[in-house]
Amino acid sequence: MTTTNSAWQEAVERLSADRAQLRLGGGSGAVQRQRDKGRLTARERIGALIDPGSAFDELMMFAGWEMYQEAGGCPSGGVVTGVGTVAGRPWMLIANDATVKAGAFFPVTAKKVIRAQSIARENRLGVMYLVDSAGVYLPMQDEVFPDQDDFGRVFYLNARMSAAGIPQLSAIMGNCVAGGAYLPVMCDTLIMTEGSGLYLAGPALVRAAIGQVVDSEELGGAAMHAEIAGTVDYREPDDAAAIARLRKLAGLYATGDLAGFARRRLDTLPPAEQRPLSDLASFAGAAQYDVRDLIAGLVDADPDGGSSFQEFKAEYGQTVVCGFARLGGYPVALVANQRTVIRKRLKAGGVPGLNTRIEVGGVIYGDSADKAARFVLEANQAGAPLVFLSDVTGFMVGRDSEHEGIIRRGAKLVNAVSNSVVPRLTVITGGSFGAGHYAMNGKAFAPRFIFAWPSARYAVMSGNAAAKTLMDIQLAALKRAGHEPDDQELTRLYDEVKSKYDAELDPRYAAARLWVDEIIVPAETRERLIRSLEVCAQNAQQEELKLGVFQV
Repeated sequence: MTTTNSAWQEAVERLSADRAQLRLGGGSGAVQRQRDKGRLTARERIGALIDPGSAFDELMMFAGWEMYQEAGGCPSGGVVTGVGTVAGRPWMLIANDATVKAGAFFPVTAKKVIRAQSIARENRLGVMYLVDSAGVYLPMQDEVFPDQDDFGRVFYLNARMSAAGIPQLSAIMGNCVAGGAYLPVMCDTLIMTEGSGLYLAGPALVRAAIGQVVDSEELGGAAMHAEIAGTVDYREPDDAAAIARLRKLAGLYATGDLAGFARRRLDTLPPAEQRPLSDLASFAGAAQYDVRDLIAGLVDADPDGGSSFQEFKAEYGQTVVCGFARLGGYPVALVANQRTVIRKRLKAGGVPGLNTRIEVGGVIYGDSADKAARFVLEANQAGAPLVFLSDVTGFMVGRDSEHEGIIRRGAKLVNAVSNSVVPRLTVITGGSFGAGHYAMNGKAFAPRFIFAWPSARYAVMSGNAAAKTLMDIQLAALKRAGHEPDDQELTRLYDEVKSKYDAELDPRYAAARLWVDEIIVPAETRERLIRSLEVCAQNAQQEELKLGVFQV
């Protein structure tokens, strides 16, 4: 086995182990306590809810990874989110994990739910909330409660989606306390199981606040809300009955028109390249590879043979590869960083005798930026979703590049991506550094979905460059303070800086903070993208393309 394949295998095995750990939620003891109450865990509830044999595409599984250690951690952010098929159509599923601090909301919990709602809203995807939460995690209330993108935003999006006609169903299967009580009540339909509690203040708080002694059932039990308050639409005996009710109700909701690109879907053909994608891409970024091979292993084969990929301006701006293809039968437009070394022909009139130059793969040069910007507009004209395969070092720097207008030409690409109105999806397959990350449809540019491979490295600059820069800053500070470090101290300082930065380059660090929607392995990429396109297809609305001031 080659070193590259060994690295891939080790990374995939580690990711599998990490996923298994996260699926344990708060641990076996907490799971048993849930069982003792006659309740399922969050992922068991989702497994029973989705159509038999269908896939559940979990999103943001690594939310909160290695965060909040002083509080005992918050696996998966204390909530399970993702897209699953229920009654034959995709739904966004949001299930509180009561095994993690009783489903309480940490800062990342709120941000994760908001991101899941935002995906649903942008794609007009129905939402089901499986509620089992003790409310805000009070020791961190100042980080959960007040800001625009904190807990209150959940209810804002809840109301906005309802006004937009996006279906929302909820089932209370445990606690539903304080401000969190508004979310299920603002949905189209509210189901509640026996033994659950729905109240603005629980019995202990009521007693402390107004001196009233009342038990949970009388205060906010399922029977009270069904018979007296009229808050609950359906009262069910247990999780299984509530899930069965959700499935029946979901089957009654009308479906809307599909997006224009989805109406041009053809029969799916297997990819032209049958080798594993991990055989076609470098793991550590050190080895060259032709991204066209990766594209051929990802997109559909052509009925006439070969790949369906039709490359755009193949001989121009070669460090970025652009073109149309079909993926799962859907028409798509791909923008990908080339990772081979390019020998570029130069225009006449330059240095005498110099008619070519070497261009480094992964770098965006001026002509590459021009081509990619033009192609993004072409994709919008065709109404084809954009799929970015990002393995980018950044834009080219230096005198020649500045003289060629790299900033102006890069701004053109950033403008085109920012204002693009077709669905945009990103897969970070390797490096995603600096302004190149932005140009390749990074998180700040609101992709419908953004995935990362275990090989992804995500930062303002590469590890070695950043470590050297940070080291120079620290060294200058020490010298200003009158301290001249020796070689041994310099080595120690460099190793500390490099170790910290390398940890922050890891895709788990990005996923913990929701900078990517999920870490996926190469073998999952094709099917995950196809199902993501199916989600995007639920929104038939498309804005008018407007560019504003466009650099030329």
